[in-house]
Amino acid sequence: MSKDSYLVGLIGSGIGPSLSPALHEREADRQGLRYLYRLLDIDRLGVAAEAVGDLLRTARDLGFDGLNITHPCKQHVIAHLDALAPQAEALGAVNTVVFEDGRAVGHNTDVTGFAASFARGLPDAPLERVVQLGAGGAGAAVAHATLTLGAERVTVVDALPERAAALADSLNRHFGDGRATAATPDRLPHLLARADGLGGLVHATPTGMAAHPGLPLPAELLHPGLWIAEVVYRPLETELLRTARALGCATLDGGGMAVFQAVDAFRLFTGREPDSARMLADFTELAGAVAAPQ
Repeated sequence: MSKDSYLVGLIGSGIGPSLSPALHEREADRQGLRYLYRLLDIDRLGVAAEAVGDLLRTARDLGFDGLNITHPCKQHVIAHLDALAPQAEALGAVNTVVFEDGRAVGHNTDVTGFAASFARGLPDAPLERVVQLGAGGAGAAVAHATLTLGAERVTVVDALPERAAALADSLNRHFGDGRATAATPDRLPHLLARADGLGGLVHATPTGMAAHPGLPLPAELLHPGLWIAEVVYRPLETELLRTARALGCATLDGGGMAVFQAVDAFRLFTGREPDSARMLADFTELAGAVAAPQ
């Protein structure tokens, strides 16, 4: 039988503004569960991302049922797990850890979360040429999701060329040769010009978060023939989205991905089926409260 009491948490950097605790706890309340969601912020704890293994062991010893993992720990955590779900193994990134039968098993709900959000928010977006900025843990997940959704080709751009190349190689092994290529940021003008009317830009770096404000690329590279999909959801309207909307681009904020990955994580933690529509409504309310003047 399913339990009726759960202790879960989130490990990451600068996670104080996270809406995950409220999203999970509200849905648990509606299902009659006792459910505590705690934040383990490595910045406040004064430890580096490499300390995620110690935090994982401590959480397990304290009786946690599972953990969400976010930037910059999604790849560091893998070495400290007992097993990986197939999708997490293919990605090389984990955002959800479930403690079961004395083992720590890594999953990735970012893939399904982004795919569900994209299908809902940009259902008719062309996918012939997709440019993705960012090849970290979130980048791996959204690239897999974009190709799963039917993108013909994804070009991965990252400030670290070796990281972009590694992700492109992994994508080609998984989806077939030629589905992904790697490029350096100086190629963005050419790539985005070629995507005009045929695709868009997926942004998967921390730029735009409250702790990393600003634009991830020059504004003059954006034009109305592109759709723009954002992974950042704190704040919900990043400078990138604000600039893109002003230019007439179709846009997708990071809120849907945040909600749908939480839906899938809740299911993994509890074995119960969450109500995604209610969680989307919760997110809209919570995000609005955060954005409102105090």
